[in-house]
Amino acid sequence: MHPSIKESILEKKDEIVEQWLEEIEQFRYEDYLQNISDSVYRSTNREFVDKIFETVDLCSDDVYERISQYSERLIQLGWPLNYITRGLQSFRQITVETLSNTGDNYCYDIEFYQEIESWIDNLINALVSDYSGSWENTVFSQKMALKELSAPLIPVFDEICVMPLIGTIDSERAKLIMENLLEGVIENRAQVVLIDITGVPVVDTMVAHHIIQAAEAVRLVGAECILVGIRPEIAQTVVNLGIDLGKFSTKSTLKKGMATALKMTDREIVDLASK
Repeated sequence: MHPSIKESILEKKDEIVEQWLEEIEQFRYEDYLQNISDSVYRSTNREFVDKIFETVDLCSDDVYERISQYSERLIQLGWPLNYITRGLQSFRQITVETLSNTGDNYCYDIEFYQEIESWIDNLINALVSDYSGSWENTVFSQKMALKELSAPLIPVFDEICVMPLIGTIDSERAKLIMENLLEGVIENRAQVVLIDITGVPVVDTMVAHHIIQAAEAVRLVGAECILVGIRPEIAQTVVNLGIDLGKFSTKSTLKKGMATALKMTDREIVDLASK
């Protein structure tokens, strides 16, 4: 940044900061920061504006390094990116207006506006990059956690396994269910697999189609499938949609499904107390 522009910015720092803090107050309730205490809100804004002025004479690479050290704090505090970018745009406007009112000749040169634009754009780019990286890491971690926890095939008896399904089933998750199901059947040498949909909130045509595909795949590798957890509302939905689940057994509860699975493998539950 040109030394004369930098000098003017630092000379007018207090005036710029005062106007900016008043200006961004109106953004607070528009960007869901109303739950933050007044003291934290003001101190964070003050700290943020101080960081802005620290970057006034830095090149773009140094701006990234300096602001990235602070952006992590903003992310952890839960400050929306929209609030930050709007705040920086407001800061740019106030800075230009404040310096233009000084009457200095350079304020009417295109270089002046380019210097201010470049300075603030570097800050915005650095913050957007850090926020985007944080979101990508969060989404990746959530996907990995879901993959680890989603659709496990649990062996409960010799030749009998259970796959409990919880939550919404989309195409990506259906593919994972199919892979886990087939790998688990072969690995555990299962003869019967119980797919428990008790924890699936909605069973529509797409979900039913995925379940039927899974059952057919199990049949192709030499095992039988029992669908358990058929609640009354799900049964009504299946009937209303005209979905055919007649190709494999269905039971209302896991207990009933387990009893059927034992019979299919020539076993049964015996009450020893009655003998």
